Amino acid sequence: MVNSSGVNTSILHHAVLAVANGVSVLVCLLAAILLCCLKLYKKIVYRLALYQVLSALAMASVGAAMGVVFINYDESPTIYGRVCTAIGFLEVYTEWTKLLFTMWVTFHLFCFAVLHKNLKKLEVLYVVTSLLVPALIAIVPLVTHSYGLNSDGDVCYIYANTSVAFIERLALWDGPAMLILIAASTAMVVMVTKLTIQVCRRSKYEPITDGDQFTKALKQVLPLAAYPILFFIFEIPVFIFHVYTTQHSTPNEKMYIAYVVCFALWSASSGATVIIHMSVVRICGRRRKPKKLHILNFMYAE
Repeated sequence: MVNSSGVNTSILHHAVLAVANGVSVLVCLLAAILLCCLKLYKKIVYRLALYQVLSALAMASVGAAMGVVFINYDESPTIYGRVCTAIGFLEVYTEWTKLLFTMWVTFHLFCFAVLHKNLKKLEVLYVVTSLLVPALIAIVPLVTHSYGLNSDGDVCYIYANTSVAFIERLALWDGPAMLILIAASTAMVVMVTKLTIQVCRRSKYEPITDGDQFTKALKQVLPLAAYPILFFIFEIPVFIFHVYTTQHSTPNEKMYIAYVVCFALWSASSGATVIIHMSVVRICGRRRKPKKLHILNFMYAE
């Protein structure tokens, strides 16, 4: 398809998809390498962050591959149709993996900061559910033969060309994702609010040590709050695009570009947040470690 400027929109869409997700791959790869080089994976909070980055890396890799592989889709629709099914399955799987790891990071931090419970023994549960549950969900469209190209003919996903198919996609991704992300964002707001109140009331603690320690804790936790909040923000344009493709067969180039950029930012934000988080914590860590603050003890816990 050629737009009014004489540009092949299919090639343009695939180029944007490949480049945007390619940048996300590099950001997530850098974050993962830094985590490993600094050996921060020995601490649970960084292992949870590493799981986030790896799931985002996988999601961005699938998106980048989609942009490169399907440039010549029209030449061999039969062969590419099968590949599209596989890509769609991987897309749903990696998105759900990223979503569940986001949920568990939020749950873990909320329980520690608000409920004062350290649930690091549940790490195995976090990993197992985040890897197995997405597979069960991604199999459903595979059984119902619902994977295919969207109305723009550029993205392999749950093909919601009918109201029934849209309900399936709403039930398998958009609906649960919005609910989980709203709950996770709310939990992070509550957690940050509580820490902020503790900082504001620092006069009740020792003026030099405890108050300053709570301030440091707030600075360390704030970057982690970005996971669910940014994910929620970037999901909104994606949800709007999914609704639009169900109701309109004519592609909307600007909406598609916004969809691709937000999709890529899901992954890139995870890597960028980890890099920022590591920088803040290591700067704070150069100072004398506090003895009494629970949050900082958690951050440095083995």
